[in-house]
Amino acid sequence: MLSKNQIKLITSLKQKKYRLQHGLFVVEGVKTINELLQSDFELDMLYTTEPFNIDAKKEELISKADLNRISFLTTPNKALAIFKIPQSKPIDFSELVVALDDVRDPGNLGTIIRLCDWFGIRNLVCSQETVDCFNPKVIQATMGSITRVNVSYLDLTEFLKQAEVTSYGTFMEGESVYSAKLSNKGILVLGNEANGISEEIESLISEKISIPRYGNLQATESLNVATATAIFLSEFKRR
Repeated sequence: MLSKNQIKLITSLKQKKYRLQHGLFVVEGVKTINELLQSDFELDMLYTTEPFNIDAKKEELISKADLNRISFLTTPNKALAIFKIPQSKPIDFSELVVALDDVRDPGNLGTIIRLCDWFGIRNLVCSQETVDCFNPKVIQATMGSITRVNVSYLDLTEFLKQAEVTSYGTFMEGESVYSAKLSNKGILVLGNEANGISEEIESLISEKISIPRYGNLQATESLNVATATAIFLSEFKRR
């Protein structure tokens, strides 16, 4: 049976300040937990209704009722694990890097991390205002891809000032990504869901690119940032 202190710690990890304070984050679901167990992420503790047969000191069998108490999901999925937040690694500028300027939606960030994994993007840079990649909803949306993408939270302005590669900013009025000259290295910057790339970041962009609209009415205001990421990455990699 879970103690009050265990329940208090686990439920506190729903908030960023406690994740940072303890250096821990929550992962739910057998598939995603197995992905992380097979990676270099370090397990702190696993709470499960069915044995995983791992280190007994780090696995605790619990009842479904206890899982319901600690789960962040409407329908808990057999197990909940606590992992240690890893240190981010140095950024490799010899290949394309994706950067996010104030992306706030957890589902969007999780999907973008999956897209980076799919298209072989190993480095994702996030502004300090971007949603935390260890938010439980982000982790769910990554489906394990968090283990294969190096996510760094930096001052995006300083990062772009110091980077000695081309920065591609995504704008409605930019040159079509299908005709623009694209490099196999550089920084692809995507902006906030409602406001796009901020003026401060825009001033540091080398090349503005866009996805052309083909609809007859031209009425759609913009694409979802994760959908746009998929299109841009597909075109960069196709070249």
